[in-house]
Amino acid sequence: MILDRFRIDGQVAVVTGAGRGLGAAIAVAFAEAGADVVIASRTKSQLDEVAERVTAGGRQAHVVPADLSDIEATAALAGVAVERFGRLDIVVNNVGGAMPCPLLDTTPQALMDAFNFNVTNAHALVRAAVPHILETAGGGSILNITSTMGRLPGRAFAAYGTAKAALAHYTKLAALDLNPRIRVNAIAPGSILTSALEIVASNDTMRTELETKTPLHRLGEPEDIAAAALYLVSPAGRYLTGKVLEPDGGLIAPNLDLPIGDL
Repeated sequence: MILDRFRIDGQVAVVTGAGRGLGAAIAVAFAEAGADVVIASRTKSQLDEVAERVTAGGRQAHVVPADLSDIEATAALAGVAVERFGRLDIVVNNVGGAMPCPLLDTTPQALMDAFNFNVTNAHALVRAAVPHILETAGGGSILNITSTMGRLPGRAFAAYGTAKAALAHYTKLAALDLNPRIRVNAIAPGSILTSALEIVASNDTMRTELETKTPLHRLGEPEDIAAAALYLVSPAGRYLTGKVLEPDGGLIAPNLDLPIGDL
């Protein structure tokens, strides 16, 4: 049965930024497909809610409250997975982000901070995870969450867009180094209805602009990204590595212009 290829029964996944939004949806989807999960983010109460959804489906969740801007805390999650569940098969680098800021107000330090939070952190977890994946599972899958702003230009996204573009290319480079036993892919979501988009989505004018400028004429849902994530890490996606999947409603240009004036 083709649907069997989407099962990841008995596997163990680490998902960062899993307290809400995309990370939470991905963790729950993996559990529904048969995996146990290590979920990490800053807020324990949010993680506990996600863990309840995982256990309600018959799988196990191990909650790790942590400041994932700390590279060492992020890297440690690989060892936590093996200590708690005895193996590690899948890593999802979901944590990241940076606030929009006009180019001339974006300091070099802000650019470095965005790179570290979105790229260096992911690399730290990959380096820590690979030996565990090879030793305990023989092979596995790494998934990086980038952004449509990593490929489309938009004002005020110099730091965020540059960092996400770097993560997308890092995905391709890492895939070549880790072939053939570990596949590395990425997802570049478009406008997804999560808490990060609440301010925009709650404004009727801005939401209408987002939807109108998106070819599918709607915002995405976290489950849209979770489904793509499951495809990429499961045997269904076993012939893909070094690829960036773009579940973004068909965007070929940014769908929201921030009010940044001309020079």
